Amino acid sequence: MKANLRWFWVRLTANYWFFPSLFAIGSAVLAFLCVWADRSGLVAGLTDANWMVAAQPESASNMLSVIAGSMLGVAATVFSITIAAVAYASGTYGPRLLTNFMEDKGNQLSLATFIATFVYALTVLHTVRGADETALPGSTTGATDAAAGFVPQLSLLVAYVLMALSVGVLVYFLNHIPSTIRINKVLHDIGQRLLKLVRDDFPESANCEGPRERPTGEPLLATSTGYVQLIDFDDMLGAMSEGKGRFVLSVRTGDFVHPGMALGEICGAEASDELAARLRAAFTFGFARTPAQDPQFLIDELVEIGLRALSPGINDPFTAITALHWLGAATAELGARNLDKLLCDDEDGEGSGCAIYPLPDDFGHYLKRGFGAFCSAAATSPIATEVMFDTLRHAANAITSTERRALLVRQGTRLRDQARVCLVGPDLADVEARYSEFARSFTN
Repeated sequence: MKANLRWFWVRLTANYWFFPSLFAIGSAVLAFLCVWADRSGLVAGLTDANWMVAAQPESASNMLSVIAGSMLGVAATVFSITIAAVAYASGTYGPRLLTNFMEDKGNQLSLATFIATFVYALTVLHTVRGADETALPGSTTGATDAAAGFVPQLSLLVAYVLMALSVGVLVYFLNHIPSTIRINKVLHDIGQRLLKLVRDDFPESANCEGPRERPTGEPLLATSTGYVQLIDFDDMLGAMSEGKGRFVLSVRTGDFVHPGMALGEICGAEASDELAARLRAAFTFGFARTPAQDPQFLIDELVEIGLRALSPGINDPFTAITALHWLGAATAELGARNLDKLLCDDEDGEGSGCAIYPLPDDFGHYLKRGFGAFCSAAATSPIATEVMFDTLRHAANAITSTERRALLVRQGTRLRDQARVCLVGPDLADVEARYSEFARSFTN
């Protein structure tokens, strides 16, 4: 349940309407509270302060009208700039990056601030009364004050503060937008998010133990179609603890399923309709993959940016090199960790007493999905090929497993073979020399 609530919150905040709506409601409530304080006389002494210049009805109306109108115009401009930046980034770097920009809190909160200021100013504006207008119902002001009109001085002061805040936010936004679409910043954000996800999903250091033996049982078939966006392992553990059996998963987060495919196998327990329904409810399906619980999604984003950069139409090997660097850091992190998720703590420390068996994550699979997918494109660029050799060698320095280091050597050999097909002359000679240096580093 906690995982589902957390996932609901992530989806709720990954759009451009939630925070603007929340801020708009909050600003309307703030406006009513400020006007109430003005009408009740709680801040009557505010106009007596030396630093406070009391506004007249006409000037107050003009000021609030200007604030409301300008904030609405700024909000529309900000939204247009944001959409243009998102369209540029997703078209240049890949459509999967649209999720990253939609989740950007800087864009969301900037738009929310302008809309909140607009709503506040408009709400306060309708309470201003000129000398020829009827006083507000329930006002505690006397006949003389009523004849002079009503100007909510505190509310006007708060409106001025919100306007100043909005100006600051606008300056921030104008700097934030070009910063977020810089390719180095995009790759940095993806890389840091990938490293954090790997550390959170696989907290244990690598060991020599292989994945535990997986029992077999009655398959649990999917009834929905879409990508697995989240798996609530806590709910699964609760369901299987009551059924006193084991559930062996056949899919992982990011896999596409449809009716008839097996989500897993129920072992040692009766596969009742109630148990099957609880296990299916632990899966969240959607129309697209998401980064949650899915390091492969972020690896694919790095690879996609690199492949686009090395395409003949763009020919930007230095962007590909940056993507290779972050991919190397993630590979080193994956290679140093135990990729078999242990969801339970038991006496032997191997998770053998756990009722849930996640589908094991294999280092070779991640390596193939990352550097393996990059290999053919990198082999067309001499500089990208040489950097890829260096990146594989540096990643190996953080890995102690002999088997995983051998996979890195195999990937380097594959890159060398591909470069022999794509390169000729001095470029190929430089690549051969760099490969020899790469191979020697694994024999020392």
